[in-house]
Amino acid sequence: MELHDILKTCDHTLLRVDSTSAEIKSLCDQAIRYECASVCIPPCHVAGAKRYVGDRMKICTVIGFPNGYHTSAVKAFEAEDAIRNGADEIDMVINLSMVKDGAWEDVKNDILAVRKASEGTLLKVIIECCLLTEEEKLRLCDIVSECGAEYIKTSTGFSKGGATREDVKLMRTRCPATVKVKAAGGISSIQDAEDFLSLGAERLGTSRIVKLAMEAENA
Repeated sequence: MELHDILKTCDHTLLRVDSTSAEIKSLCDQAIRYECASVCIPPCHVAGAKRYVGDRMKICTVIGFPNGYHTSAVKAFEAEDAIRNGADEIDMVINLSMVKDGAWEDVKNDILAVRKASEGTLLKVIIECCLLTEEEKLRLCDIVSECGAEYIKTSTGFSKGGATREDVKLMRTRCPATVKVKAAGGISSIQDAEDFLSLGAERLGTSRIVKLAMEAENA
């Protein structure tokens, strides 16, 4: 697989809590140069990034991040606010407390609140696979699919584990073709990226692939 094709699937990501506006602008410049799918940035930087890039790059941001235990009303407001500020894509975190309680209808309603608030905007739902049992992963694949999200996403990258090949394969097998898979967290090599894409992921949440492209240019 050509590096250029891999880069087109990347949400070039900077979610560090102390990220500066200068760093976000640099991230945007890199994403534009390497033709990434989007930049994934904190909500507080969305408006500034949108003013900076205009229509040159998609802006993705995170909702209920990274823990997912915000109330549904707060998540919906976050999504509406992000979209007003210029976000083109929304990555929300599910409520894992509800999952562990087996409160599946509440889990569904939590996602639907953000889906309603983000109607017309691409929605990715982060299920944080590293904290789930196999049964919970399967159930969440079904719920995310029922809620009309465009993507199901493996991980925040802020918990105890990131994307695994097994999880990407499970998600791609379980979800209908209308729901795409995003792998995120721990994608540190070209081989990782190729493996996840070959297993059915269509987006990668990573900053490392662009860095590798830059290193290759400077070698």
